[in-house]
Amino acid sequence: MVARTANVSRVAVSRAFNPHASIKPAKRDMILRVAQELNYTPDRAARSMVTGRSHLVGVIVPDVCSPWESQEIDALTTALQAEGFATLLFKTRTDLSMDETLLTYMKGYNPDSVIAFTENVRPKILSRVLDRAVPIYVAYDDHAAEDDAPSAPLTDRLNVVQRTGIEQAIALMQGYGARRIGFLSGVRTSLATVEREKTVRKVLAERGLPAPTIIPGDFTYDTAYRETVNLFRVGDGVDAIFAANDVGAFGVIDALRHELGRRVPQDVQVVGFDDILQAHWKSYNLTTVKIDLGERVQALLRLILARLRNPSGPPLTETIGTRLVVRGTVG
Repeated sequence: MVARTANVSRVAVSRAFNPHASIKPAKRDMILRVAQELNYTPDRAARSMVTGRSHLVGVIVPDVCSPWESQEIDALTTALQAEGFATLLFKTRTDLSMDETLLTYMKGYNPDSVIAFTENVRPKILSRVLDRAVPIYVAYDDHAAEDDAPSAPLTDRLNVVQRTGIEQAIALMQGYGARRIGFLSGVRTSLATVEREKTVRKVLAERGLPAPTIIPGDFTYDTAYRETVNLFRVGDGVDAIFAANDVGAFGVIDALRHELGRRVPQDVQVVGFDDILQAHWKSYNLTTVKIDLGERVQALLRLILARLRNPSGPPLTETIGTRLVVRGTVG
């Protein structure tokens, strides 16, 4: 109908609805205008059967309401849509495992790619429900995954090198006189938390500083606030606190200032991790280790597009770094 009304071929109509296809802008605009007048939309399911592409990307996350996850999902969805993909969002259980029903749904959608932001949903689990899609996992500091054996399912990886930013943070705190440094952990089952604590321990030892005082946390503000109060009222306190994420650092700062009467940074220095949008707010002005969100999203996009060009190729890896953003909570 659209081809006949617009007096073009069916191939031209198909190209007009593909943002990456070669077609003159004026011709594309004319075809899309005719399609709108006829209330026509392409049948994605039928096209998927022909091309083998669904133009869907599955995203598995442990949380959707925390600042870091919500900001990353927003940036990733925007980038994917600009490349002609739609996003399917799946949330894990509280133990970071995946509901079997959701896995069945994922199989029915036949996504082109799946990005797993939680390492608990292992490749062996996803391989049961994915057809041609190769999952992408986020790894930290070149952590060797359990599924890296030659017989393991094919996966691609985004490796985040945390050590650089952590080294810079500890050097800064030590330079301003901190010796007793606390590490506020995140969820203990999180690979990011495990690797951050491991790196903090290594860097402290290399710089001749005592092992960190571990402050139990779970990435939330309330737990960070409570445990900071406990650290200073029950324990011996510390000179500085390195939080596993920015939201936890906010809880630390508020507990120090409003509950314990301590000055930040004069009495206790505080460093966060992530550099979420709220970190620069003047009430916190948080010094933090930054993961560049734009760089991270573009790396994920490159992995998806490269895999689609070579579906059966060897494992792909992208690597991004971290750096310290210095604000007002150290110094």
